[in-house]
Amino acid sequence: MRRGTNLGRLGDFNQAVILESIRRAPEGISRVELAGSTGLSPQTISNVVRRLLDDGIVREDRTIVSGPGKPRTVLELEGNRLVSIGIHLDPSVLTFVAMNLRGEVLRERSIEVPNLEVATETVQLMATTVKELIAEIRVPKKHIVGVGIAVPGPVNVEEGVVLNPLRKLLRLQVIIEKDTIASAVGELWQSKEEKNNDFVFIYCGHGFGAGLVFNGDVHHGASNNAGEIGHYSTGRKSVACEECGADDCLAAGTSYEFIAAQAKERGLELPSFEIVGPEQRAAGMNRLYELAHEGNKVAKELVTEIMIKVGEVAGQLANSLDVREVVFGGPQWEKVRELVDDQVQDAIGRRFALRGVHEIETRTSELGSNVGAIGGACVVMDASLSPKATALLLR
Repeated sequence: MRRGTNLGRLGDFNQAVILESIRRAPEGISRVELAGSTGLSPQTISNVVRRLLDDGIVREDRTIVSGPGKPRTVLELEGNRLVSIGIHLDPSVLTFVAMNLRGEVLRERSIEVPNLEVATETVQLMATTVKELIAEIRVPKKHIVGVGIAVPGPVNVEEGVVLNPLRKLLRLQVIIEKDTIASAVGELWQSKEEKNNDFVFIYCGHGFGAGLVFNGDVHHGASNNAGEIGHYSTGRKSVACEECGADDCLAAGTSYEFIAAQAKERGLELPSFEIVGPEQRAAGMNRLYELAHEGNKVAKELVTEIMIKVGEVAGQLANSLDVREVVFGGPQWEKVRELVDDQVQDAIGRRFALRGVHEIETRTSELGSNVGAIGGACVVMDASLSPKATALLLR
């Protein structure tokens, strides 16, 4: 939790600090407790809380008596006062969520789309669906913080192919973010635990990527593409990677072409395609997961081998970053975790070399298969409301 400052020109930062402290107190928090958690003076807290009350973002919920003295008034968020929209562009599906200030998902929707590369049609579909969601939740447009779009990486956030047309159609703030980074923002933003400040989020979707969280901040990298783990070595030869040229990287070892070939060698026929793009990979891997859940021995072996490679890369990453926790999430993880949870934990443990100093914990995100869309919604909330160190720079 960031602490505030009592210097004069930093009211916006202090407001963000106080709002963050209230947001992370699901049972409510008093002004006295805010002073302890933020380090701000009672006068500063009183001034900021009054603004939040006047804006309808916070409400005085009840009073509590704890010993002698004046009863304390508990402050809580007015959850639906602010709402954000999250969109996740997966290779073959668009997922939407409307999320309020408490992090509660008010509406969700998924639309299968055969070709997301047709930019104009996709943008129009997104705009129409966002408008429908806003109408359904019956929140005035002025209370919509914005739209966050999570997309597979690598991304160029400066490109206006999606951003500018969608902004014009919706007349709302629109932010685009790599889905792995958005998922890490969502995991951090939704957490109510102060200790959840350093972790690696392993996103399992069209491919595999990582969201990196240090000291309560998500690391974005120089080009907003931090967390590209596809070309980490797995220590196992597969096929030559078209991008990096290595024959032992995670991307090559988990590519659909390699998996389908391995399946065929073991007597299992998976769907074949002349050209394997994102949609074809998704269709082929979904079939593999179905067969594994049906009890097919070869399919279960292949799924396990894939995820062990991911776990070993996650263990290497945890070594490099010296984190205590690895969080798994994403639509593909939801499909395989029951089959591979123990094996993945073992793989991380084998590669984690700091076990003599501290333990490494692994867990599954509670945000479910919609973590990308929820992350997109959280990105907008976080950009608008969370305290940022850059706000302290005097320009």
